Amino acid sequence: MSGSKEGRFAPASLDRIATLPNLLSLIRIVLIPAFVFLIVNHGTEAAGLLLLGIVVSTDWVDGYIARRTGQVSNLGKVLDPVADRLAIAAALIAILARHAIPLWAALLVLVRDGLVFLAGAVLLVRFKIRMDVRWIGKIATFDLMVGVPLIAWGKFDLLAHSAATAVGWIFFAVGIVLYYIAAVVYAFDLSRAVAADRRAS
Repeated sequence: MSGSKEGRFAPASLDRIATLPNLLSLIRIVLIPAFVFLIVNHGTEAAGLLLLGIVVSTDWVDGYIARRTGQVSNLGKVLDPVADRLAIAAALIAILARHAIPLWAALLVLVRDGLVFLAGAVLLVRFKIRMDVRWIGKIATFDLMVGVPLIAWGKFDLLAHSAATAVGWIFFAVGIVLYYIAAVVYAFDLSRAVAADRRAS
């Protein structure tokens, strides 16, 4: 991100709404209650985790379509990360409710997400500036969205549960380190954006 509105920060305006990537992001949000129900319900955990995997995989699909078809929009740049945060938060809470992931692991993700979301909301409302997502943040989110379901898969003693647990914790460890590095990067971006806005004023 740059410290100016013309760089990686842009004026907050909903210039385009009816696009395929935005529809995919909306579908991801709509499907959250479905995979949450399946995960918390005894006997349907595998279906819930598989649906979760399908839902989070569309994060890369809608981004690819947006870039390839020129359907990138300001709404999409907000809706896409919001869908990510909602999906991973809902999945963690559901998995935590089934005691399939340690509380400390869930809190590492949820607390960080809450702080970044709050900072982004303040930036948008107070300064009318949108904070774009960094690639390190996208990679970290991907690692966590792979790691968390695999950890739960192993905890539920599903097929190849030992391997799933081991691989899941590797993805989680890498993802959480990148997650907090991304948070530090966002903090610097936030401070630069605020400083640039004050200078412009």
